[in-house]
Amino acid sequence: MTTATATAPAALAGPLPVLGLDVAVPLVTGGEIGYAALDYAASAPALRRVWDDVAAYAPYYGSVHRGAGHLSRLSTELFERARRTVADFLDCRPGDQVVFTRSTTDSLNLLAAALPRGCRVFVFETEHHAALLPWRGAPVTVLDAPGSPGRAVEILERALADRAPHGPALVCVTGASNVTGELWPVRELAAAAHAHGARVVLDAAQLAPHHPVRVRDLDVDWVAFSGHKLYAPFGAGVLAGRADWLGEAEPYLAGGGASRTVARRADGTLEVEWHDGAARHEAGSPNVIGAHAIASACAALTEAGFDALVARERYLLGRLRAGLARVPEVRVLSLFGDEAPRVGVVSFVVEGWNASHFAAALSAEYGIGVRDGLFCAHPLVRALLGGGAQAPGGCGAAAEPGGGEGPLHAVRVSFGAGTPEEHVDRFVEAVGRLVREGARWSYRTEDGRCVPEAPAA
Repeated sequence: MTTATATAPAALAGPLPVLGLDVAVPLVTGGEIGYAALDYAASAPALRRVWDDVAAYAPYYGSVHRGAGHLSRLSTELFERARRTVADFLDCRPGDQVVFTRSTTDSLNLLAAALPRGCRVFVFETEHHAALLPWRGAPVTVLDAPGSPGRAVEILERALADRAPHGPALVCVTGASNVTGELWPVRELAAAAHAHGARVVLDAAQLAPHHPVRVRDLDVDWVAFSGHKLYAPFGAGVLAGRADWLGEAEPYLAGGGASRTVARRADGTLEVEWHDGAARHEAGSPNVIGAHAIASACAALTEAGFDALVARERYLLGRLRAGLARVPEVRVLSLFGDEAPRVGVVSFVVEGWNASHFAAALSAEYGIGVRDGLFCAHPLVRALLGGGAQAPGGCGAAAEPGGGEGPLHAVRVSFGAGTPEEHVDRFVEAVGRLVREGARWSYRTEDGRCVPEAPAA
């Protein structure tokens, strides 16, 4: 890791306008400060453009696909236009489908429910739980954490070559780690999978907000991502890709919208003809506002230009990592090494500090919001920290603050297109001060987490 301070390019773009930049939060030491939201990997703040687009549509809200009135027709057109916008954003192939879901987790569970009989799933232990856990009922091969991108391809190729019987297979892989921020060799993994007759689903939850995700270029079969990480509010997500497995599967949810016709047979049972296409897996009244918000975010990022967004993020990432490198007690977690390309996600541990205590002090004393714990990627964090399968789980502090390193947890800082440079600098300064001077407030353990003691009356 370099120790030089990153210098801003002369033509570096500014941050995109997001909600919350004017929010002030109280400090336990007195007064208020502007909140520095550095937990983008969990949920990114909504772009102002997205919020304005949603607000402009709100008075015209109507039922989708089910009404003859003007507002219903308008909402239906908005919903289907959002589908087309997302398809363009992902550069989908002709015939690919865009299904609106609740989240990345929901998208991967939908695909899991559509797997053909006997399909074997291959997934690295380094994945987020949303990619590790949905495949119940299918045979699953969990692959070891690789030490390099090239090693990841080798591990996958060997596993696919050794599988028996040689039936349908699916590889689930992340685009960018939600723990280390490191970019995975998606294109190479997809090529290896296809060479062995397997398909690939890309978990793009952490990649899509930072880099362009083009289905045809990466040659993946499906992409899943969430709106709330893509600067869009509300609970909506996307599963986009090949139509055949989805079209042959039973509907993910049974109900109105998924059914084309329903009739009662003479014996009292029901005869159902299900819809083809995306509607087959979008039963119930769809989240048209969530879909519209995702489409607005896709349009905003496209118009801003990913070249400019990536350049600015690299600058901020260099500034952040250079600052952390000046604190010897900080150890940044990495799977592929310091020089591996990554997005704006950095996890670290601090010698002598409990991660929950450190994160609580950043919030209470400096107004900085980060994440601590295992980040819904328990096997990966344990591997990076040297813990075994039986290492302590859960979140927060298992011991009193100041009592040593505490449980097997880390601190994660993450940022994106809306992060001001000042927030990164304030974070680096706060880390240094906490390590040098310690916390200025007393903390206690409450429900497994460190929280500041209440100020004296």
